[in-house]
Amino acid sequence: MKKAIILLSGGLDSTTCMSVAHQEGYELYPISFNYGQRHQRELESAKAVASYYQVKEHRIFVIDSVGGSALTDLSISVPAYQQEAGIPVTYVPARNILFLSYALGYAEVIGAEAIFIGVSSIDYSGYPDCRPEFIEAFQHVAEVGTKAGVEGKPIAIKTPLIHLSKATTIKLAKANGAPLHLTTSCYQGGEKACGICDSCTLRLKGFKEAGLVDPIPYESRS
Repeated sequence: MKKAIILLSGGLDSTTCMSVAHQEGYELYPISFNYGQRHQRELESAKAVASYYQVKEHRIFVIDSVGGSALTDLSISVPAYQQEAGIPVTYVPARNILFLSYALGYAEVIGAEAIFIGVSSIDYSGYPDCRPEFIEAFQHVAEVGTKAGVEGKPIAIKTPLIHLSKATTIKLAKANGAPLHLTTSCYQGGEKACGICDSCTLRLKGFKEAGLVDPIPYESRS
């Protein structure tokens, strides 16, 4: 069976990616990261999603935080959603570069032919490492910087959500039977999602536009 690495954060997008890879017939090898984030709830969600799909192996890599983000530095507050130009303080420097690098190495080791990552350039917070330009550049890295690539069997970086709105992503997840009730998207990581951070706001907006009710609990559904 063909194998795929899935970058699994435990959130809505990465879980939808997992459902897409499952539907495409891949043997699933999700990986998650403990990178010094302000809460561990997302890792618990990732474990629950991996268990739901009965994956052969779910690896959690521990890497040092480079700081500089509200998601990794408790002295920087997570702001409420503000639709403004610019890159927000929740941007984690080089996060997807680091994550994809680990995924690429792991893919070579187990002979995976694809890496799924749930980036989107629609209904997103403006992070530079979620744009098509970044994915194209990293695909080139995979082709010229790995044994698989130079031997003519490059590992494909798959981004099935990159041009989808959040509402369309949610509809895709529902069609695939993805366990969205196990996911978390909140930057705060409380027992209930805050409902006001960037991630919660975009998620709730997506469910509303999709005509569906988000199955996870919230402090506030703004």
